[in-house]
Amino acid sequence: MKVLAFSEGPNHVCYRYRIEAFAWALADRGWTLESQPLAPNTFERSPQLRAALEADVVILQRKLLPLWQLHRLRRYSRVLLYDFDDAQFCRDSYSRKSSASWTRLANFWATIYAADGVVAGNGFLKEQASAYVGAEKVHLIPTCVNAETYPTAQHQRRGSGVRLVWIGQHSTLPGLYVADPLLEEATARTPGLELRVVCNQFPHLHGISVVPRQWSQAGEASELADADIGISFLPDDEWSRGKCGLKVLQYMAAGLPVVANPVGMNCEMVEHGVTGFLARTPAEWADSIEALSQNPELRRKMGAAGRQAAEGRFGVACWAPRFADLIERVYQETIGRPPQDVRRFDPAHFEPAQPHEEHDFVGFPERQA
Repeated sequence: MKVLAFSEGPNHVCYRYRIEAFAWALADRGWTLESQPLAPNTFERSPQLRAALEADVVILQRKLLPLWQLHRLRRYSRVLLYDFDDAQFCRDSYSRKSSASWTRLANFWATIYAADGVVAGNGFLKEQASAYVGAEKVHLIPTCVNAETYPTAQHQRRGSGVRLVWIGQHSTLPGLYVADPLLEEATARTPGLELRVVCNQFPHLHGISVVPRQWSQAGEASELADADIGISFLPDDEWSRGKCGLKVLQYMAAGLPVVANPVGMNCEMVEHGVTGFLARTPAEWADSIEALSQNPELRRKMGAAGRQAAEGRFGVACWAPRFADLIERVYQETIGRPPQDVRRFDPAHFEPAQPHEEHDFVGFPERQA
C-alpha cells in the first residue's frame, strides 16, 4: 500500500515534521511513503499529478491548487487527504494587502470539500475547516518533534553572557522586527545579551546584538542546545493563530525555557512559570529574560519541563501511530463509498458567488454555528 505526498519540496520543513516523521508508523502497517515536490510552475505541475494514479492514498500538503488541477487530482486519487498547518484561507501577517482574501478562501473551501479527509495542525485550523465541512471529516494532528534527536542545553552562563535564540524561515523574520522594542528593553535591563538567529537570512535589529547562525538540517538542533533562552513573537491576527508552533517545540526539545507573547499556539505550548514565560509588554519581556538570565537553575528546571512536554504532548512517538491509524481509517471508509462526483470541480461548472462581509458563502454550504 502506498501513500503519496504532494509537498512544497523534498526538504520542506512542513513535510519533514508533519509527514516524513511518521513514515516508520506507516511502515509498521505495511504502507510505503513517497514524496512528490510540486513544481512552482502551474503547467509543469500538471503532469506530476498523474502520479496519484499509482497511489492508494494521496496527501496534498498546504498547497491550494487552481481549480482545474484540483479537479484533475481528485479524479486521479482513490483517497485524497489535505494536510495544512497554516491559515491558508487568508494572507499572512505581513502582506501589504488585507488579510482577507476571497480567492484563497474559495480555493480553501474547494480543497477541503474535495478531500476525503482533512488534517489540521492545531485546534484553530480544525475549527475553521469544520465550519464548512462536517466536523467528522476534519482531524487534528499537531506538528511534532522527536526530542531524542536534540541535545540538551547545559545552562552554564549567567547574566551578560546569556544567549537568546530564534529559529525560523526567512519569511517569518518580520516578526523579529516587530519584537525589536521588546528585546531592546530586555537588553537595557540585562546588558550584553545576544540574539542568535538560526536562518538563511538575517535581520538588522537596533535593540540587541544579532549573531547570524546559518541554518542547516544537520546542525539546527545543536545550534539551539548551544543557547539559553528561546524566543517567539507572533502578531495577534488570524494568520498567527494558524501557526503550529514548531520553533517553540524545537526550543523545548532542546531543553530551553521559552519567552513568547500570548498569541495562538504560544499559549498552548508555553505553560507560564513552568516551561517559560508568556509576556506582553516590553517590561514583561525584560522581567522574564532578566529572571532567566540570572538563574541558570531556573532555566534548567523550565527547560526540563519543556522537553518533557515536547516528548509527551507533542512527541512523534505519541502521534505517529495516530497518524497511521487515520490514514488507514480514511482509506477504509472511502473505498467503501461510491467515487465522489468530481464534475463540480470543472472550472466551467464552478461559479461561487461573492461572500458576505463575515466571509460566509453564498451558494456554498453555509458556515456552521
